[in-house]
Amino acid sequence: MDRELLRAFVAVAETEGFSAAANMLNRTQSAVSLQIKRLEERVGATLFFRTSRAVALTEKGARLLPFARQLLHLEEQARASIAPEPLREVIRFGLTEEHATAYLPHILNVMARAHPGAQIRIVCGISSGLVQAFQDGKLDLVLAVRHQPIQTGRILGVEPMLWVAKEDFEAPPHAPLPLVLNPEGCIFRAHALAAIGGAGRTWREPYVSGSPTGVNVAVQSGLALTIKTPRSVPDGCVDIGDRLGLPQLGLAEIEMHVSPAHIGDAFQTLVQEVDQVCREGTGPFPDIHGAS
Repeated sequence: MDRELLRAFVAVAETEGFSAAANMLNRTQSAVSLQIKRLEERVGATLFFRTSRAVALTEKGARLLPFARQLLHLEEQARASIAPEPLREVIRFGLTEEHATAYLPHILNVMARAHPGAQIRIVCGISSGLVQAFQDGKLDLVLAVRHQPIQTGRILGVEPMLWVAKEDFEAPPHAPLPLVLNPEGCIFRAHALAAIGGAGRTWREPYVSGSPTGVNVAVQSGLALTIKTPRSVPDGCVDIGDRLGLPQLGLAEIEMHVSPAHIGDAFQTLVQEVDQVCREGTGPFPDIHGAS
């Protein structure tokens, strides 16, 4: 079977859409549709149910999918085995800075031992921007905080969101709360402002930063409070929500986006490590104001 047709098939099956698959494959939607049509003609079967709202595998499409993945993987291994020089597998990995701080030391050590020839291009940013880059085909793997349900997002765990400030932080009961948050587009910011507004509290923003360092300096200096998860509470700071009588913030969902168009041993190892380390580092937290 033609490799490019199988890649298109796997991409559409994984993303459940022709538009998202086209972005990942750096092709037009019409080109991907034509590839699927050609594959269906060659195998003599309809592989997808198509409606105006969704794309789903038929029974025969579901049967073909594991074989398509295996064929693509075997071809990648065959190419590597006869290459005059070892092929360097390049993986574009996007994640938030706080996830990078928490998880990258372990992940990179594992990858260095298992696949020393692979190159991992690390891109840090806010979750919404990373997911958009993934949908545009600019990243192969993304670890992010879920902002809205997207077909490619796979939930790995949840983390409680906490009001965090310096241990001795004090705020006058009727004065606006000083906040330091990420810019518009951050889910933590949205939760914080919605919770404060719903509780009838007022706030001000003396600082805004897209960098965890910029946020942490303001918080550790006792100048403002912010939103964090337990693993990213900076030194000298605590969950201060109960003491200030602030509303609970709920849970943040951590998700992973994996490109079905990327085939390779190093990539599969990286996906497995990200999945494992995040599942171990996140989970249900019944007492969200007791963690710190």
